Amino acid sequence: EPAELIAALDRVRLVLNHAGPFVQTAPLMVSACLAARTHYLDITGELLVFEDNYLRDEKARANGIAIISGVGFDVVPTDCLAVYVADQVPDATHLAIAFATRIASSSGTVLSSLGSVESVGMVRRVEGQYTEFPMGEGVRTATFPQIGERQVMPIPWGDLATAYRATGIPNITTYMALPPRIINTAKAVGGPVRALLRGGPLRDLAVRWVKNNVSGPDEYTRQTTRSYVWAQAAGASGQSVEAWLETIEAYRMTAEASLNAVERVLAAGDLSGTLTPAQAFGADFVLDLPETTRYDSLPS
Repeated sequence: EPAELIAALDRVRLVLNHAGPFVQTAPLMVSACLAARTHYLDITGELLVFEDNYLRDEKARANGIAIISGVGFDVVPTDCLAVYVADQVPDATHLAIAFATRIASSSGTVLSSLGSVESVGMVRRVEGQYTEFPMGEGVRTATFPQIGERQVMPIPWGDLATAYRATGIPNITTYMALPPRIINTAKAVGGPVRALLRGGPLRDLAVRWVKNNVSGPDEYTRQTTRSYVWAQAAGASGQSVEAWLETIEAYRMTAEASLNAVERVLAAGDLSGTLTPAQAFGADFVLDLPETTRYDSLPS
């Protein structure tokens, strides 16, 4: 109950929410944190959660608390790299962000993704507005450190909300590196599958299957897998700046980044409003995380 939740937050300085799907858990917890004047952080990548939080910015500032969603792999590395390249292109009009990692997703991540497909669909930012497009459209090639060229497909990543707020760039597309067979399948059947997942028996069946069959990466994978991010900002004048990140496995990154974010909020004392990770902690925040390197040009 809301009243019980508010009472439970009495004298609690900060909540770090790791319980997804966040579209279900975040709104109630954020409301309670606003009432209790308690900082709120989570690890979501869900667009609806980010947008709902932005509607609460004024109240968060008035109450002296910070609301910072996306303090995990969604969206710390991408947000920080987006701000880094955008700061070098003052007239930037277009931003592209891509990541590549071997993700063995947990059931919570998959369920959150199903929720995003159901509620948001496949979108990009065009002149500041969310614009829907067919699944599998806009596939391109991106080059990453160490692993070279990969095919990347547009997906509705959290940076469509956060990078837009942090940089003001009106045209943003977010990409994920995927095997060609998955990209080809998305092109062929993505539309009908998405329509079916928007409700009814098929979605219920998918949710049950995920809960019973999907588990996250094992310890060896978490310790040995690398993740890569590329971002490019381009301006009306023709100037273009790109940069890359090499970092740790996504779930390990989430643990490291979220705990680091908690420490920074508690130490700062004066953060307030709805912020992205890079807005709160700076574009170099990601470089304080283990085994993370930023490149201005691809290493040979």
